[in-house]
Amino acid sequence: MFAERFPCRYPVSPGGMIPLPGSELILFIVLGVAITCLALSAVLLNNLIRCTVAYALSSACLAALFFLLDSPYAGAFELTVGAGLISVLFLVALILSGGEELEVPA
Repeated sequence: MFAERFPCRYPVSPGGMIPLPGSELILFIVLGVAITCLALSAVLLNNLIRCTVAYALSSACLAALFFLLDSPYAGAFELTVGAGLISVLFLVALILSGGEELEVPA
């Protein structure tokens, strides 16, 4: 069976599925919805500064999801590069170009 060949830390149900514990499942769903909503708002908002902040928050939620999935290197990389470096570069570029007052035409 699958469970004997690939042991995991969670108990395996008789059907062979590996369920997540209740609190982790709820956090997984909340982070998934937050990532989706923030990514959509980063694309659909008219104000460029708000788009950049929505992108940074989406990237931070994605990093939290990586940490939840036991992938700390991917989470740290996403948090450092996605939410940190790229978002700060976007904000600096917008401020230097005077883009904070402009709105993208819908």
